[in-house]
Amino acid sequence: MIVAYWIVAGLLAAAMLMAGAMKTVRHKDQLRESGMEWTDGFSAVTIRLIGIAEVLGAVGLILPPLTGIAPVLAPVAAIALAVLMAGATVLHIRRNEKATASLVLMVLSIAAAVLGFLAVV
Repeated sequence: MIVAYWIVAGLLAAAMLMAGAMKTVRHKDQLRESGMEWTDGFSAVTIRLIGIAEVLGAVGLILPPLTGIAPVLAPVAAIALAVLMAGATVLHIRRNEKATASLVLMVLSIAAAVLGFLAVV
């Protein structure tokens, strides 16, 4: 169970870290040019906050179980990422965009949460 958690959480954390870092560092126009048309409906501050939430979620998946300090926070971080990705999925569907990536990340987040809770108990 623990190995499965690390595989799922590692993949999810890597994806979230890359996506979040991109949203945090790049300007809104650069994101739009790279294919993120959804940024039109949000302010630069909101986009940056979403990126920060993704980066913190990635850190929350890895750091608590790695250090052994409050490992129950890892599945909580996974739940938070699942909620974030559920919102992203709804946004993409409403805008008639492809929601596959956010849907896959949401499923990975749910899997990480379940595996994380099973590993803690």
